[in-house]
Amino acid sequence: MNHEEEKTNDTSTNQKKHKSFASDVLTLVGGTTFAQIVSLLAAPILTRLYGPEDFGVWALFISVTGIIGVIACLRYELSIMLPESDDDAINLLALSIAIVIMTSIVTIPLIYIFKAPLVVALNSPQLENYVWLIPPFILISGVFLALNYWNSRTKNFKRLSFAQVSSSLSSTGTQIGAGVSGYTTEIGLIAGSFVGTFISTSVLGGQIWKDDKKLFRTYIHPRKMLIGLKRHRKFPLIDSWSALLNAISWQLPAFLLAFFFSPAIVGFYSLGFRLLQMPMNFVGKSISQVFFQRASIANYENNLNLLVENVFRALVVVGMFPILTVTIVGSDIFSVVFGQTWTEAGVYAQILSIWAFVWFISSPLSSIYVVLEKQQFGLKFNAFNFATRILSLAIGGYLGSARLALILFAASGIMVYGYLCLKMMYFAGVKMSRVAQIVTSNLLYFIPAGTILIILKLLEVNQFVIVAVSVLLIAIYYGYIITTDKKLNLKAHLF
Repeated sequence: MNHEEEKTNDTSTNQKKHKSFASDVLTLVGGTTFAQIVSLLAAPILTRLYGPEDFGVWALFISVTGIIGVIACLRYELSIMLPESDDDAINLLALSIAIVIMTSIVTIPLIYIFKAPLVVALNSPQLENYVWLIPPFILISGVFLALNYWNSRTKNFKRLSFAQVSSSLSSTGTQIGAGVSGYTTEIGLIAGSFVGTFISTSVLGGQIWKDDKKLFRTYIHPRKMLIGLKRHRKFPLIDSWSALLNAISWQLPAFLLAFFFSPAIVGFYSLGFRLLQMPMNFVGKSISQVFFQRASIANYENNLNLLVENVFRALVVVGMFPILTVTIVGSDIFSVVFGQTWTEAGVYAQILSIWAFVWFISSPLSSIYVVLEKQQFGLKFNAFNFATRILSLAIGGYLGSARLALILFAASGIMVYGYLCLKMMYFAGVKMSRVAQIVTSNLLYFIPAGTILIILKLLEVNQFVIVAVSVLLIAIYYGYIITTDKKLNLKAHLF
């Protein structure tokens, strides 16, 4: 084979890999998009069935379960992606599920011991009625977490896409059904989350058992599970603390806003952040899911820098324009879509928008330090992130201003996650000049649209007109980049 033939074959192989990555992302995007669209369409109905305080109690419940749930597997779920052989990986899956069961059992007495202090600290007496749901919620969400990483390893993303759709439909259906039936308190929202998580875990687990049960029966052995426990002990010893700090820091706004103010303020924050985050998950979460698996392979093949640069560019192109739009007209959007009662949630979304964009970019890339087995960096970063968040929120709380608390929270988040993003790019070997070029070139796309929206705001144009113009500008932007940006043609050349 001559040099030209080798070059042609290499090019063909790369194109297949690119298409495979894009295909996997599109598979997850399809399920995620449908699931998020269902949630978006349901949101205006839910905000008219339930009040801000109900949303606040729901957010606090999800926050508590989220903190415990993130370490339910002691982070061994991440190790499922790392071994070269499926023999080792499936034993790590079994190990993760065994740990989840033990964690949920240990949680039962702890929840009842600390129930009273928890309710007092969160200024939410309604929460006391639902603490018994925490252990089973952790069990099913922890099992889903482990199955999710096995699914990513086997690259059968259609299964996960189907599970996401099932979760969204069952969750929103339960919440709306409960509200229409007269259960217009936080119980309807909490029950919906529980049902959605149970359905998605059952669906994904059933599909995996159907496809991979021979592997389970053939290769799982206690001795191999013990070997995996020792081999990947960095995850519980180091990364679990990092993940716990990260989870607590994510839930700090809900906890401290409840402590200093009320569950209603938590409800405004919860809806604002949830609706801000939701559209970005259309692509971001799916890319993150596929990126971890591909980054593990790219690291072995010494081309991690190319993968990271392409993923970074895609995230900036997809996320910057709409998030800057929310920064300008967020309160108008929330007022029109959810009613005047929720205008404050729109203001919170405006405050948090730039931070959310920086988080959106850095979140998928953060798995690089796991791939490179630099868990110490993750622990240090999350400790610093936790400290800055609690400080910023506490200052705003003591000064009696929820908006100031969120402004300080967002400002510290922009700096901290900006640093994380740049550090991950450095680890991967991406040049900082390319990072600056990508961000600047995409910022220029928004300037004309941003100018139009600012003028409309200054002229005090009707909110419905502002929202309509915003939607039109976003549609024009996406239409333009899809037709002109060859690197963003998902089917042929995304990654």
